[in-house]
Amino acid sequence: MSITLPGPTLGVVGGGQLGRMLAEAAAPLGVDVVVLDPTPSCPASTVARDQVVADFDDEGAIEALASRVDALTYEIELADPTALAAAGDAHDVPVHPTPETLETIQDKLVQTEALADAGIPVPEFAAVATADGLKQLVEAFDGVMLKARRGGYDGRGNVPVEDPSEAAAALEAVGGDVMAERLVDFEREIAVMGLKGANGETRTYPATETIHREEILRESVTPARTTDERLQRAQSVAEDVLAFLDGRGVYGIELFETHDGEILVNEIAPRPHNSGHWTIEGAATSQFENHVRAVLGWPLGPTDLVAPAATANVLGDVTASRSLEDGTALHGVDAVLEEPSAAIHWYGKATVRPLRKMGHLTVTEDASTAPADDAGERALSRAKTLEDGLTFESA
Repeated sequence: MSITLPGPTLGVVGGGQLGRMLAEAAAPLGVDVVVLDPTPSCPASTVARDQVVADFDDEGAIEALASRVDALTYEIELADPTALAAAGDAHDVPVHPTPETLETIQDKLVQTEALADAGIPVPEFAAVATADGLKQLVEAFDGVMLKARRGGYDGRGNVPVEDPSEAAAALEAVGGDVMAERLVDFEREIAVMGLKGANGETRTYPATETIHREEILRESVTPARTTDERLQRAQSVAEDVLAFLDGRGVYGIELFETHDGEILVNEIAPRPHNSGHWTIEGAATSQFENHVRAVLGWPLGPTDLVAPAATANVLGDVTASRSLEDGTALHGVDAVLEEPSAAIHWYGKATVRPLRKMGHLTVTEDASTAPADDAGERALSRAKTLEDGLTFESA
């Protein structure tokens, strides 16, 4: 392949914060981005060359997008795999990760069954359809995490069930098709951003520790604060996942680390992921740039850690939705900008809602300063302090 600039045009189904950061990473490479998203003036629209306003499963709109670009990808699992495959075939445009991979991952039961069949470690699981069946699983597993098979994210669609008497209410709360996993007594949650390029090349970023509250990712710290042996095990499991998946691009591989050192796959995202935002400042090549490179079939960038890093999500700290057009604004940004090793990323959303991800900040740490083995902890402490100082206030 001979690469020249200006480069090709990349079509992205989804124009949220991930689409925005993909467009930001693509621009220095000479790659234009056109996004498809149902929200007019979506977050990516101010960075991308153009936006197609349409639903994620609008076959005609996806085909129209394919007619304007040289490659297709997606930043949200709500993209329609059938429409992507048809549009790619109609206009001879590659789609990555493949629509087949997206279809497998969209259904959590199908995803988990496929991983288990491939010999990749996952929590014990079972399909469930009735309250009586769920009661039996709660008793057999001594507690389960009930998951919506489709559409759940940021904890939505997940309900822990530890008492058989809660079964009927849990099924009603989740709604639709569900699966159940044995509740994992984990020591920490870990994520590895994996990367698949042309000719089967794979790479992984260093494992990051993800810290959740109320089922929402709040902070991350890289490298994860665990033993070298467990870090190596996490990398090995991630590499097995990459071998199992089909299609170029970045994959967010979410893992449980149990108290006895076992590494289990929780879920996979076939796209850049919140767990990998630290790579913008903390890695040699960000997950977003590498996703663009991979989807286009270009050489991959190095995934080495350049500095221990911690991120903190900027969440809506409001009790009810507020439009930013009405004068609500994020305050306390000065302190972040005054911190030499901190960076803030604003997602460009028009409305702040309770616990909605509105942006994130990253703090890097010089590992050469003593004590070097505590660099991630120091970065995490500073990131949390800076995030605590950010508040949404009305004018």
